[in-house]
Amino acid sequence: MTRLFAYLLAGLLSVSLPAASAENGQPADPRTSLGLNPAERAQFLSEMRQMLGSIQGILQGISSEDREMIAKYASLSGNRMARATPDSVRNRLPQAFKDIGGPTHMLFEELVIRAETDDMDMLLGQTATLMNQCMNCHTQFRAD
Repeated sequence: MTRLFAYLLAGLLSVSLPAASAENGQPADPRTSLGLNPAERAQFLSEMRQMLGSIQGILQGISSEDREMIAKYASLSGNRMARATPDSVRNRLPQAFKDIGGPTHMLFEELVIRAETDDMDMLLGQTATLMNQCMNCHTQFRAD
């Protein structure tokens, strides 16, 4: 399990954004804006924090080999979360975002099922795959 954790950490550290600079000397953010209004942004960021909390709970469950904890936290960010996203937010999101988001919620659902029987190393690997989805999305999009 330690080796898989090292792979997870290495994957997170290897993500880098392309260098760019704005005319004012500040680095430009090359990510695509989601164009949310302040209320939508608050709702959206709340969901992102929930997903991060799910990852934290899943990792805590893996470290203590608590299958119920893994399933509980994974279910919080699965399809139920996706279906609860307000239409006002969902309708603003570009298809490229949805192409990442939908499969990410499905990976949380898969982890709920896998938590029943898979060994902890497999669950950690699945969580690393999930984190790669998160990093892919955060590398491409910004909520402003």
